[in-house]
Amino acid sequence: MNAIEPAAPTTPSARQRAASLKERVYIIFTSLAVVLALRSHADETTPAAAAATLSIVVVGSLLGIFVADLLSHLTVHSKLPTGAELHHMIAVSADGLGVLVTPLLLLGAAGLGLLSTAAALGWAIAVLVVSLAVVGFLAIRRLEIPIHHKAAIMFAEVVLSLLVIGLELLAHNL
Repeated sequence: MNAIEPAAPTTPSARQRAASLKERVYIIFTSLAVVLALRSHADETTPAAAAATLSIVVVGSLLGIFVADLLSHLTVHSKLPTGAELHHMIAVSADGLGVLVTPLLLLGAAGLGLLSTAAALGWAIAVLVVSLAVVGFLAIRRLEIPIHHKAAIMFAEVVLSLLVIGLELLAHNL
């Protein structure tokens, strides 16, 4: 009698992890742009309207990311993705919904009167900025480079993130 060994669990390739990371950063920046815009009009909106706006933009962006992944796969490989490749594309898009959790909880608290809409959006901005830093740290933590290089990479990420935030604010205030 032959023993049947379980199949080894499939792990995402480095390319898939990089694509997932890139898309996570993109969706955080998209969310940040929306929350910054909502924050500047916090006195004119309700927590429910802010939550709906943010959710619609994030879901729309994630669907756009999925379509872009699918079209780029078709362009490069001239065939439909395999089941595993399609599963990865769907998982990456679905994982991006995690960006919504804390901002929606904060807006829910505002809806219950525990926070003002402006305060909820302000905290959401802080959470999204911290999320960018965490994603950046997770991306470099296992690199086999000197610690000062890791620090330089993190510093560059912070500077570039602040530049993006500044540009988003500038664009909104024009």
